Amino acid sequence: MANPKVYPVILCGGSGTRLWPVSRKAYPKQFVPLLDDVSLFQMTLSRLTKGFSAPLLLTGNDFRFMVAEQTQQVGISGATILIEPEARNTAPAILAAAQVIAESDPDGIMLVLSSDQLHRDEAAFLAAVDQAVSSAADGAMVTFGIKPTRAETGFGYIELETALGDEKTALDFLRFVEKPDAETAKEMVASGRYLWNSGSFCFSVKSALKAFEEHAPDLLPSVSKAVADRQVDLDFVRLSDAYKDCPDISVDFAIMEQVQGGKVVPLDSGWNDLGSWRTVWQESDPDSSGVAQTGNVWAIDCKDTLLRSEDPDMAMVGIGLDNIVAVATRDAVLVANMDSSQEVKEVVKQMQLAGEKQAVEFPKCYRPWGWYETLALGSRFQVKRIMVKPGAKLSLQSHVHRAEHWVVVSGAALVTVGDTETLLGENESTYIPLGAIHRMENPGKVDLHLIEVQSGSYLGEDDIVRYEDIYART
Repeated sequence: MANPKVYPVILCGGSGTRLWPVSRKAYPKQFVPLLDDVSLFQMTLSRLTKGFSAPLLLTGNDFRFMVAEQTQQVGISGATILIEPEARNTAPAILAAAQVIAESDPDGIMLVLSSDQLHRDEAAFLAAVDQAVSSAADGAMVTFGIKPTRAETGFGYIELETALGDEKTALDFLRFVEKPDAETAKEMVASGRYLWNSGSFCFSVKSALKAFEEHAPDLLPSVSKAVADRQVDLDFVRLSDAYKDCPDISVDFAIMEQVQGGKVVPLDSGWNDLGSWRTVWQESDPDSSGVAQTGNVWAIDCKDTLLRSEDPDMAMVGIGLDNIVAVATRDAVLVANMDSSQEVKEVVKQMQLAGEKQAVEFPKCYRPWGWYETLALGSRFQVKRIMVKPGAKLSLQSHVHRAEHWVVVSGAALVTVGDTETLLGENESTYIPLGAIHRMENPGKVDLHLIEVQSGSYLGEDDIVRYEDIYART
């Protein structure tokens, strides 16, 4: 048989909060350009352009247009974007992917990756993938393990039979170990017999389906129905609501801890999961004093500190700081001891319970047609800055409680109000009366930027009645 095709399966539906305030539920870290001009998700895609089949991307409804746009930006074509109606952890997602791939290529190999991990050494990453694919083609269920550099309590571990040497081939492993306490982590790392669990996997479609049948049969009815009843929606494929009935379980628990003869490939690729601000600091090229600076920041007499401003109009100054994380966005500021950066997630939970919108929402709200952000909000008025991509159009809509004024800053806007169409250029404006059926689109080849002033008794985003929408949101 010819070499089997390798299908990247990228899990990109998470809503991490450990890197708040930059990463939030509405704009999680995999889509954020944390270290470069591209996001971690785009870095993941870019590693898989040669020798791989088109990827299968699993995400949630809220992120579907973000996934599609960022995939297009890095030149990936032919990707299947599979929409989960509700997040149910990694085991149901991987089973659904296996069933979808099996329909067209039952002899394929699945390379399952998280969308938010960094690999500085791409050649080493691809070499490890080759080892994993070779073992997977022989029927093994393979995971990837990272040689520990410290006693980390935030990761799970994989136990080997003997201490790890310079091996780079697939090895037998004894068991998975959950996140340990600090003392246990020190003992495990000192023994040399443990690897960090990277959360990445490789196996054949046939082996995966067999493993689920043997070890997680309770997942099969719901996932199989969700896949069988899936529907195409624009450029997306939606799993049916039967998926919501799946148990919420990881593939580690459901499958990898149960299989006999599982393998682990040691991965030495400059891996980092960027799971805390400390790890971002480590990867942000600190200077000789250990200070990493991003954005409009100034550091005086600082040491081992991360200073990051996400807004070019917000100057951040650090004086005499030691072992500190300071991160500022337009609407929130985090200041923490570097040793406490893992606790950010807990603070965000408390903020959510208190109803703080900054815990979940992001100042810039992304939409399939572009984005908007609120510049000012008061009693009975709101001012927004809006960007509409070339060729994009908002839905045909009306509002029950507000009127709107639009002023074009740059680009061109084709505005429909009732039966009247008007083409507006820079410095031109229009008025949308309360209740009027209207639409805005960008007929040009450059981004359209405008200022919107809303006035009325209620200004919430749910005051929209849609009559027609090219993004199927009606």
